[in-house]
Amino acid sequence: MDSTPDFRFRLAPPFGTVVTAMVTPFDPSGQLDLDGARDLAGWLTRDGWNDGLVVNGTTGESITTTDAEKTAMVSTVAAAVGGRATVIAGVGVADTQHSIDLAQAAAEAGADGLLVVAPYYCRPSQAGLLRHFTAVAESTSLPVMLYDIPKRTGVAISRETFAAAAQHPQIVAVKDAKGDLASSSWVMRHTDLTYYSGDDMLNLPLLSIGATGFVSVVGHVAADLLRHLQRCHQQGRTVQAAGIHRQLLAIYEGMFRAPAAASVKAALAMQGLPGGSVRLPLLDLDDAESRQLSLDLAESGIPDRVMPARAMVSAEATVYQSGGARPVLSLRLP
Repeated sequence: MDSTPDFRFRLAPPFGTVVTAMVTPFDPSGQLDLDGARDLAGWLTRDGWNDGLVVNGTTGESITTTDAEKTAMVSTVAAAVGGRATVIAGVGVADTQHSIDLAQAAAEAGADGLLVVAPYYCRPSQAGLLRHFTAVAESTSLPVMLYDIPKRTGVAISRETFAAAAQHPQIVAVKDAKGDLASSSWVMRHTDLTYYSGDDMLNLPLLSIGATGFVSVVGHVAADLLRHLQRCHQQGRTVQAAGIHRQLLAIYEGMFRAPAAASVKAALAMQGLPGGSVRLPLLDLDDAESRQLSLDLAESGIPDRVMPARAMVSAEATVYQSGGARPVLSLRLP
């Protein structure tokens, strides 16, 4: 029997390599800030940064946004990126029919793909998970990324369920935040699902076992460093990849000391970018938490400010427009 590992990786990752799970900007009154969403999407997909954006995910506070707000976010971000990046709509809720409704609305609004998390709280059986995923996949023609994060949902997607789901032609990828490298390795070995790290701290370890890229929170402030990390690993420059990983440790930790949406919005505010406040039950960072996050950014070589004003961002911009040059993040590599 041939024991050679079967690395059936997709030659063209379906959603790109570096993808950021984007926040949902709110205005000072707590309402959806579509101008901010447009500007932020344009900034995050400028040249050398993100290949794609997830909207209406956990970091996008999807629990507290209405269906109409979710659809508006998809259409606004899709228009802002203008086809230069993929737009993946989070449509996972605890009710299958509601997920189908969100998927169909996202498809009509211009999404390029769907992110479907395991239904939370109800803790369905593995058979129920599979039927849920296939029902959502069959409701549109869009490719689907499954999201495995049992610490939030209460149920893990088993490797056998992944293998069965992979038989569906529209289920093409996984956002992996389970932290079980053995299970992930098995699925990569036995399916051609494209794997994305959904836990920034495990970006490099998941690359090492076959992941393609990232669906990141830290990508809001360091997508170019993540891209460099991925390329170094791909090219066999393991020392450099490890150096970038270690450089980013402070912000990997800092973004998750508080709920990530609050941390990201604080970091964006430090950089003059739109985001606004979070909605209850989340709370904005207090002064002490903000100071610590600023130190985390500095320790990882990420400047506190990259834009003098929000007006510097346009939906069409792909390069930094203040003084003609984008700031270069310092790389403290060994």
